[in-house]
Amino acid sequence: MSPDLPFRTLKPALAKRFGMPLHRVALDAGSTCPNRDGTKGRGGCVYCDVEGSGTGALKSGLDIAAQLQLGLARIARRERGEYGAIAYFQSYSNTYVAPERLDEVLSAVEPALASRGGPVRVVALATRPDTLPDWALERLVRLAREVPVWVELGLESASDDVLLRIQRLHTCAEFEDAVVRCHGAGLEVVGHAILGLPGDGREGARCTAEVLARSGCAGVKVHHLMVLERTILAAWWRRGEVTVQQPAEYVDWLADFVERLSPAQVLHRITGDAPPDVQLAPRWDLHKGEVRRLLAEELHRRGSRQGAFAPRDLAHGAPGPHSGR
Repeated sequence: MSPDLPFRTLKPALAKRFGMPLHRVALDAGSTCPNRDGTKGRGGCVYCDVEGSGTGALKSGLDIAAQLQLGLARIARRERGEYGAIAYFQSYSNTYVAPERLDEVLSAVEPALASRGGPVRVVALATRPDTLPDWALERLVRLAREVPVWVELGLESASDDVLLRIQRLHTCAEFEDAVVRCHGAGLEVVGHAILGLPGDGREGARCTAEVLARSGCAGVKVHHLMVLERTILAAWWRRGEVTVQQPAEYVDWLADFVERLSPAQVLHRITGDAPPDVQLAPRWDLHKGEVRRLLAEELHRRGSRQGAFAPRDLAHGAPGPHSGR
């Protein structure tokens, strides 16, 4: 943890681990999701837009290799010293594909891996805990022999009732099992959470942090509930059935959340955003850096820090063998 921040953030953790700054390049592999295609449901998670919280770049005609090269060129234009990249397959569930498609997708980034002289130091794939078959883990393990692989798993809430209400259509136990399987394969996990989901409440945020702490995820991404156009949640919000948090409340809940994580977990994200023409609510006039400052101030005001109320057996321990410390 930084001496001036009472929580662990990604940038210094990456610099310590890799000896250079790392920048994400978001990639769209054109994947889908079992609660969109009818396997489990239709319409997707209530908060998820038609791009699957991603870029939609594949629809523009750019294949994965072209997306990666375009992103790397943008980084190179603004970086003067040595840098690395994280190839981040962001949209939808990237292991919810046929084996040959996953192989094609990963093969497209392999020429740019650091092990082959390229700038990509990490490959990250967003997916669901219930769409992670053994063959997909085996393919990711092969990739992990060359660079670290992060499996980004959405938990969102520790409450199965909330997960059903928001149409996640998986359980907390499935998330925990997926993390165990990833760790057993030697892969790192980044767990995702959303605070302020309908029916979850402040205690729900605390419970979700405790599940993430016990799961041993090396990293955690958390943000407030956002209402986006072209989502089921947008219809609920327009009917007055959903409320969203203002900054003071979110930071208060976020402090509770961070206090219950393991002190060794790295916070990859503590807030979210979306294009103004897509995000209906909330409309905060705050930069991400302001949320970080407010969180630090709140924890200092409490005389607290990350992990202060972590499960007792994790209060001084690492989240798992793959934290990169």
